[in-house]
Amino acid sequence: MRGRMISGKDFTMGFNMKANIFKRILLIIPVLTLAGCEDFLSTEPDSTRATITTPKQVSQLLTTAYPQASYVTFSEAMSDNVADKGTGTDDRTNRGSFLFEAVEATVDQQDSPDSYWAECYRAVSVANEALDIISKVSNPDQYNPQKGEALLARAYAHFMLVNYFSKFYDPQKDNSSPGIPYVTEPEKVVIKKYDRGTVASVYAQVEKDLLEGLPLISDGSYTVPKYHFNRAAANAFAARFYLVKKDYAKVIEYANQVFPGGSLAANLRPWNTTYESLSPQELFNTYSRATENANLMLVETSSNYGRYVATYRYGMNFAKWQEISAGEGIIGGSASWTFPLYSQGDNNYLIPKLNEYFVRESVNAEIGFPYVMLPVFTVEEVLFNRAEAYAYQNNTAAALADLNTYVSKRVGNYNAATDVVTTTSIARYFGTSVVRTGLINTILAFKRVEFVQEGMRWFDIQRYGLQVQHVTFGGQTITVPADDPRRVLQIPQSATISGIEQNSR
Repeated sequence: MRGRMISGKDFTMGFNMKANIFKRILLIIPVLTLAGCEDFLSTEPDSTRATITTPKQVSQLLTTAYPQASYVTFSEAMSDNVADKGTGTDDRTNRGSFLFEAVEATVDQQDSPDSYWAECYRAVSVANEALDIISKVSNPDQYNPQKGEALLARAYAHFMLVNYFSKFYDPQKDNSSPGIPYVTEPEKVVIKKYDRGTVASVYAQVEKDLLEGLPLISDGSYTVPKYHFNRAAANAFAARFYLVKKDYAKVIEYANQVFPGGSLAANLRPWNTTYESLSPQELFNTYSRATENANLMLVETSSNYGRYVATYRYGMNFAKWQEISAGEGIIGGSASWTFPLYSQGDNNYLIPKLNEYFVRESVNAEIGFPYVMLPVFTVEEVLFNRAEAYAYQNNTAAALADLNTYVSKRVGNYNAATDVVTTTSIARYFGTSVVRTGLINTILAFKRVEFVQEGMRWFDIQRYGLQVQHVTFGGQTITVPADDPRRVLQIPQSATISGIEQNSR
């Protein structure tokens, strides 16, 4: 089926919300102004440090300790999920990322790498401010949940930065290439010089913050836990971190702590049941909600992605969708995915996921800012990470069990007797008799279709050093192998005033 049509009117949706404006100066970056929807985030306290004297006020400060910018546009455009459609929305980040050229954008350019860099360090500055406050109180034990959140938020922002702006970590190498500055103190001088350290040193510091912060997390300290590093999200982060480090025992350990004594299966998105009957509008309204069990943590991001995901020139056309969704052939029987494919005009395809929320500058204003609530940790990712760890531990039965759990929620008219992934069906599809290789290929194929148009594919491309090949509408082939320096995003020019060297090209 070629998909169903969504009109432009239905696709671009606005919501009348109040905006909170949070301004903060970070010396690595210029000043950023960020807006937040009160429907999603608690109101932050007065920015005057003297007013922050209670754990609750520190918690309110930490609502802004998350990068309120999106990586999806550039991450997806660099991956093998997109094609040059020849026409469509011309966006500099979408175009430059597809062509593997430097994206000429300032830090206030929505969805750009520079904006993501700036927002990650702004989030780090908030986390460091909270930690500094906590370090000086007379009753620090009462602030343990806030300390845990601040440490996790700091670790997450640096983890994402090092994976995009440095060579990708490989535990079998020395990882001595330049990392990114790991900032652990509030800035108190006009211009502070920073050292990038190494990829290895950044990972060591991420791990330190992660392990120190995770036991302190307490869901009871949040009004809406899914807008913060709750315990499930913290364990999901740990599982992702140790998957990159290839410490598979820890991946399984932390994945199993996401729902202690509970089931991942019961919390997967119900694509072949509840979701199947939803309209595009209803899917948009459901996918990124805190009430959706599959979402472990949501971050509000200033982004145009919800508006242009279908119409970007460098995006998913029907041929790409056929390639991405081909993994259904791994399953026995005549299984087919129930992901609802829609189109917005010719050759512009999407699955309704990331909705736009438009925030007006004021109640009577006609202008404002588009936002997207981004699920940064989900149950599906945890399941796939655990399955991959099982595969590397040669626990084939457990890996297959996780894959078949996934299939049971994704195949239309699911039949447990016939819609089954087996070592035989995997070997037949991939033409390999090496069980582990077949399992890993299956996991990557299922992840590709699950997270399409969410920017997650790029992480697997980097972890496995997969070659990316983009073909322009004019016939030019752009080949980017694993060691190509263009796979590492360029450090923003604005950061060089703090002594941060840019990446070599």
